Amino acid sequence: MRDIKNYSLLEHNTFGIDAKCERFIEYASNEETKTVAEVLRGANEYLIIGGGSNLLLTKDYQGIVVTPATMQNVADGIEILNDGVSTHNDGVSIRCWAGLVFDDVVAFATNKGLYGMENLSLIPGEVGASAVQNIGAYGAEAKDVIESIEAVEIATGKVVTIAAADCNYAYRQSIFKHEWKNKYLITHVTYRLSSTFTPHLDYGNIRTELEKKGIATPTAQQLRDTIIEIRNEKLPDPKVEGNAGSFFMNPIVDKEKYQELAARYENMPHYVVEDTNGEVAYKIPAGWMIDQCGWKGKTLGKAGVHAKQALVLVNRGGATGADITHLMKTIQDDVKRTFGIELHPEVNII
Repeated sequence: MRDIKNYSLLEHNTFGIDAKCERFIEYASNEETKTVAEVLRGANEYLIIGGGSNLLLTKDYQGIVVTPATMQNVADGIEILNDGVSTHNDGVSIRCWAGLVFDDVVAFATNKGLYGMENLSLIPGEVGASAVQNIGAYGAEAKDVIESIEAVEIATGKVVTIAAADCNYAYRQSIFKHEWKNKYLITHVTYRLSSTFTPHLDYGNIRTELEKKGIATPTAQQLRDTIIEIRNEKLPDPKVEGNAGSFFMNPIVDKEKYQELAARYENMPHYVVEDTNGEVAYKIPAGWMIDQCGWKGKTLGKAGVHAKQALVLVNRGGATGADITHLMKTIQDDVKRTFGIELHPEVNII
């Protein structure tokens, strides 16, 4: 267990903001997690983070920052729980340490012939965060494959297993972001995968990019490789230009609002989804709206909007958290004025 005072969080947020915390603790086992929980029970302020890929620090944090340790060897943090002879028919469950890089798990699963995560390829962040944020891309979400979460309850120090059905998963939401925020330290996530590959190609430009390669029926690795290429083409490398990936959530609107906008914008992109009540609703890409407002590639102070993907806000160099939030609010006001829709950040702002 690492326990450091007055610690810089520069290496723990992909925006590249050099903020500090009073104390930094990293846990690497269930026993260490119980020890950390005991420390947190006596703390006034604490923040639980993963890889910092969904985090914007606006100031020094006057409290304890806690994170699961990373692992050099991915296989050391993954346990295959069954071989398909289970109640899930051809299902195979893999139990993964919370501090593993999520995309390393996707690569591991694909290589082992375990399917269901391919569309989630190259999403930044760690395994534990996948269960908190319900990360997603290209028509897939973490909730589609999460079976259960193991965690230590901070108030009691008890190890608990939480079924995915109890996590209130919705678009980029979970109970861990609301009622259970800061109540658990996640140690493991178990994903339920399949030994049968069923590709999902009808989201975004996946099928088009495959057709360019002359691929009509891709293998899982071909699908993963194509999604990685698409993401690398559109999204900046945080090591070159600080960012947290998609900054805003794509808004979901009702039929009336959709029809109003569709009448104004003939070729407006959209996806038919269900709202929280099971009613037909429409997801409008936030990046498209930001682009329509003329923000793609623009700079405001030391912060800016990525030139290839307007959903991504970037640190042009030396930006503070305040610079990023100023840009965020300016864009929100512009989109609200133009479309009558409020954009909400996907990023956790501290």
